[in-house]
Amino acid sequence: MAEKKLSHLDEKGAARMVDVSAKDVTQRVATAKGAIRMAPETLALILDNKITKGNVIEIARLAGIMAAKKTSDLIPLCHPLMLSKVEVEIEPDEAASALQVSATVKVAGQTGVEMEALTAVSAACLTIYDMAKAVDRGMEIGDIRLTHKSGGKSGTYEAR
Repeated sequence: MAEKKLSHLDEKGAARMVDVSAKDVTQRVATAKGAIRMAPETLALILDNKITKGNVIEIARLAGIMAAKKTSDLIPLCHPLMLSKVEVEIEPDEAASALQVSATVKVAGQTGVEMEALTAVSAACLTIYDMAKAVDRGMEIGDIRLTHKSGGKSGTYEAR
C-alpha cells in the first residue's frame, strides 16, 4: 500500500490547517454512532425521566447539536463550517442496558463533516454520563465511530 501523506502537516512536520479554497462546494453528509452502557436501573431512571438534573435524553440531544456547531473550537485544525443540519437520535437498547446515540450532520461546503458528527455523538454521551453519574459512576462510553460519509472528492464511505 502506498504511503499516504498527512494533510495537516507541512513538509517540515509542522501543523497546518489544510487550504480547501480550491475545492468545489458540494453537499456533504456524515453520520456517526456510539453508545453508553449503564446499569439497568439507571436506564430505567432515565427512560422514566426520574434523574434529578432533568430530561437526560433531550438535554443530551441538545448538547450533541451544540457540540457539532462548536467542533472547530474543540478540535485543532478543523475548519469552522456553516452547518445546514444536525440531527441527534438517542434510542434505548434495553437488551444491552444502553442508550444508542447517532448524529447526522450536513453542510454545503468545501470540506466534510465527519468530525462534527463524531463530536456530536461524543458530547451527547458525555452529557448522559454527567447527568446520571450521581446514580451510576460505572457507565461506559464506547463504540464511537463514523458509519457514513458522502460528498466531496473522496466519495461515499459506508462502515461495514
